[in-house]
Amino acid sequence: MKIFRDTWLIFQRNLQLMLRSPLWVVLGVSQPVVFLLLFAPLLKPALATMGAHSQAQAYRIYVPGMLVALALAGGLYAGFDLLRELSSGIVERARVTPVSRLALLLGRALRDVVVLVVQAAIIIVLSLLFGLTVSIPSLLIGYGILALITLTSASFSYGVALKIKNPAVLGQLINNVAQPLMLLSGTLLPIALAPLWLRDTANGNPFNWAVTGMRALFTGHPGDPSIWKAFAMLGALAALTIAWSGRKFAKSVR
Repeated sequence: MKIFRDTWLIFQRNLQLMLRSPLWVVLGVSQPVVFLLLFAPLLKPALATMGAHSQAQAYRIYVPGMLVALALAGGLYAGFDLLRELSSGIVERARVTPVSRLALLLGRALRDVVVLVVQAAIIIVLSLLFGLTVSIPSLLIGYGILALITLTSASFSYGVALKIKNPAVLGQLINNVAQPLMLLSGTLLPIALAPLWLRDTANGNPFNWAVTGMRALFTGHPGDPSIWKAFAMLGALAALTIAWSGRKFAKSVR
């Protein structure tokens, strides 16, 4: 029970800090909104071969991928906030407290999940204006997939930040990780449009299954096998990254 109490305390603290400066939540969603307004309208001709014969159908294919990209990128860049706390000695001061070392990670990662939920809600509401429709049960399942992506990417980012402790190197590393993962996930355009060798490569990418599962949910197919495959792969990946990053937190505060 101690780890749950400690996680809640860390989560509350980080959420309160975020609420004091909510502008960065809006800034985080500004680029996806620009893509939603300026890029998505171009997709109807490109996605006609996949059954997108209307703008609303094009958005049902595009928006799920963009939400996965938002969850992945938002989590991966979370490490920069931890670097700021490291430079100010906040993490090191945790060594004089009895708080669980794993809670130091989970509390922050859960804050990142809340931020993602808010940002995703903004995008979905805007998408409704363009004809997007999705059932509430499918949307809640989709939020579960997005939460696992954020937990995974944020935990990885925190662990790397603790190991590198250099903002310039962290930024370059995150860019080198994020871009291939997004391209092999079909976040902007479905990977089904890619050559066979690229599709075969993407099959080993858990985030590609997440995008496929999200699109199945948004197009009204909640029983699609890609959904449970996405949950299984992302759940295992989240457990691994949390365990690895948790050990980094433990070492950094000894």
